[in-house]
Amino acid sequence: MSDRPRGEKDEKEEEKEEEKRHEKQEKSWDEKWRHDPVGAFVWACIFIWAGLVLLAANTGYLARLAGGWGLPNLGTWSVILAGAGALVIVGVLLRLLIPSLRRAVFGALIVGVILIGVGLHDVVGWDTVWPTILIVVGVSILLQGVLFRRR
Repeated sequence: MSDRPRGEKDEKEEEKEEEKRHEKQEKSWDEKWRHDPVGAFVWACIFIWAGLVLLAANTGYLARLAGGWGLPNLGTWSVILAGAGALVIVGVLLRLLIPSLRRAVFGALIVGVILIGVGLHDVVGWDTVWPTILIVVGVSILLQGVLFRRR
């Protein structure tokens, strides 16, 4: 028998357990990204988009571009959020078009529409954004009910 008191763990045992937990966590993240390439692609694109927009804003290019389009009220975060929403919707379309990547997309579609709506509120106003979001969500619910009940 051991000389140490009962219930007290050896340092080596604790290190081994911590190493196993760390390996399991690394493996789960690696597996998640390997099993969900669309999610990894969308998140990477969102970060790249945000960086590009912030760079354009810091150099003054975003203001010139927005002014050229007749949108002088377009803010940096509005552009970032609208672009992120568009990228989320691109991810939804990829999942719908490529059978091997199919997953539930309803939640992502709602998030994408809300991000676009929040991003564009400076351009079209809240009185247009919220009703449009409600319409898109309602149409999505109808389509989901009609398209997926047949299967």
